[in-house]
Amino acid sequence: MNIRHNIVLRQKLAAEYVLGTLRGGARRRFELWLHQDADLRDITAQWQQRLAPMAEFAGDVQPPNSVWRGIERRLNLKANPASGWRFWLNDNLAFWRSLGMVSTAMAALLLVVVLSNRPLDAPVISYVATLSDDKAQPAMVLTADRKHHALDARVVGGDQVAPDKSLHLWAVPKSGKPRSLGVLADNKGKFALPDNAIGDDVAVLAVTLEPKGGSPDPNGPTGPIVYKGNWVRL
Repeated sequence: MNIRHNIVLRQKLAAEYVLGTLRGGARRRFELWLHQDADLRDITAQWQQRLAPMAEFAGDVQPPNSVWRGIERRLNLKANPASGWRFWLNDNLAFWRSLGMVSTAMAALLLVVVLSNRPLDAPVISYVATLSDDKAQPAMVLTADRKHHALDARVVGGDQVAPDKSLHLWAVPKSGKPRSLGVLADNKGKFALPDNAIGDDVAVLAVTLEPKGGSPDPNGPTGPIVYKGNWVRL
């Protein structure tokens, strides 16, 4: 497959590679292309910069005891109470190498098990947007969960907002008035997701700096635009 002149496909594959949804032989082929194509490496780095702030949304997950028991069973690990804590005194190099390989395998297995046991009501991210400031630096990350009609916004960079000001989020259509999506409190916010927030007619997502509580004008923003960006469908 020749993707050198297929701009849309290059962007799509780079985004999937960064997200981790490009797997198996397709991922290996893409990594081979990366070694041969400097422009593709730049595109992938740009997607990495856009999507890396999404890690801010990742919370801690405490796996149940059944996960640990499953790991021990699959790796055929057996407890040895007789030796107790004294196994740490073992200075055999082969022992430590074996322990390192087992630890790596346990970590990989734990990740698979935890991901496969996510709650059924966990967010299903359909769209993501990274909004940038006037220096083109990532400043805010938005995620849209169409299944639960939820919109999550979080500032990950940018300047501190003055106490008498608020950040107001807007969906700006190609024609018509900007649509208010919500006013952020403490640099983050969770809002209901209206259908017109992610429609095809949305030209840009923008954040304006408004008086405390949001824009006083019901017809649109009154302050300057501080962040802007676009949705990316996952």
